[in-house]
Amino acid sequence: MYRPRNPRGGLLLLALAALALPVPRPTAAAQAADPQAEQAAVLAWRAQRLASLTSDTGWLTLAGLYWLKPGDNSFGRAPGNALTLDNPSLAATAGSFVLTGQQVRFVARAGSGVTHEGAPVSSLDLASDVQGKPTVLASGALRFFVIERVGHVGVRVRDLDNPHRRDFRGLEYFPVSADWAVQARFERYTPARRIKIVNILGMEDEMPSPGAVVFRKDGREWRLDTVLEQPGDQQLFIMFADSTSGHETYGAGRFLYIPLPQGDTVLVDFNKAYNPPCALNDFATCPLPPYQNRMTLRVDAGEKSYAGGPAHKL
Repeated sequence: MYRPRNPRGGLLLLALAALALPVPRPTAAAQAADPQAEQAAVLAWRAQRLASLTSDTGWLTLAGLYWLKPGDNSFGRAPGNALTLDNPSLAATAGSFVLTGQQVRFVARAGSGVTHEGAPVSSLDLASDVQGKPTVLASGALRFFVIERVGHVGVRVRDLDNPHRRDFRGLEYFPVSADWAVQARFERYTPARRIKIVNILGMEDEMPSPGAVVFRKDGREWRLDTVLEQPGDQQLFIMFADSTSGHETYGAGRFLYIPLPQGDTVLVDFNKAYNPPCALNDFATCPLPPYQNRMTLRVDAGEKSYAGGPAHKL
């Protein structure tokens, strides 16, 4: 899954890999040559994706996202707070998030019921998601923690009893086809390039691109820039849009991981293309495909639009 990145390192942070189950990654290229093996591998991948989405840390639990201003940011159910969430699990004023520079401290109101690792909280410095595992506070079914996105600091809220989770309608896919598990040529960029990435909130950053995958479909070559999310990763991340985007598939495009190429070729399995979190929830901060990764090719493989999410808005 697309992972957050430390803005002080200059890279975009758009996901919570430390909290969510990982999105299944590509299998060996040898499997794609056999239709039965490809079918089995993709079905296993889909099952793992479903388990991730419906877990306590899945995207279906997101219930709020609040950007902090310097100083005191009161938080609670009452409308007079700077950050308001109308949820029965939250006190009228649970406390305040105090932002100093990039550091956040939570100061609880007496009797708020806010806990950390099962113990009541009075005052606590909070690690954000760019520092590894963020500090998670709890109040009833709610979980809240600090995120950073391109220098912006915010609070993300999960509701374990979120209606999006309770009423989840399942995922729909195109039929699995071994024809969409393609062996692509990998063209390395030496040195690695940096490509502009804009997220759904309009925040901009640059990310390192080690190279592009080039493959043939419908009688011509197509090219997609890849992204290395973190040094040492064994996968490359691809954001792409195609002629199904906004029709059968999510309008803002889809995501895909491929193995880190060891030579000049790499398996690109479009059967494992999946919707970004923003297709399922209004409180995600998804990156958008760069302009060069917007294809007129029809990729009728992978995940379709989610009928129960906000995909119709884009």
